[in-house]
Amino acid sequence: MVNVVLSAAGHRVRNAKAAGQAIEFIGLEQPELIILDLSLPDTDGLSLVRQIRSDPKVEHIPVVAVTFYPERFTREDAMAAGCNAYLVKPISTRTLPELITQVAAGG
Repeated sequence: MVNVVLSAAGHRVRNAKAAGQAIEFIGLEQPELIILDLSLPDTDGLSLVRQIRSDPKVEHIPVVAVTFYPERFTREDAMAAGCNAYLVKPISTRTLPELITQVAAGG
């Protein structure tokens, strides 16, 4: 649903199914923003955020953390890992495009 909402708002969306694929996309495409589900099949999302933040070529890209498990992946942990915003599922499709625009602009 997030893909549909963001595409309808004029954003180009690219999906990765696992951390390794995400790192490859991020390195090649240099996206303006990363929306990252913290529950990944091959690593936890916080480790992936730390990896992104440790790479000077992509460390500047804003990361929005998304989780269905706020008791496992807390806002504090996500922000400490380097995320720029934190959302708990279910995500409001009405406010998502505005949030994405705000985070991408550095706000």
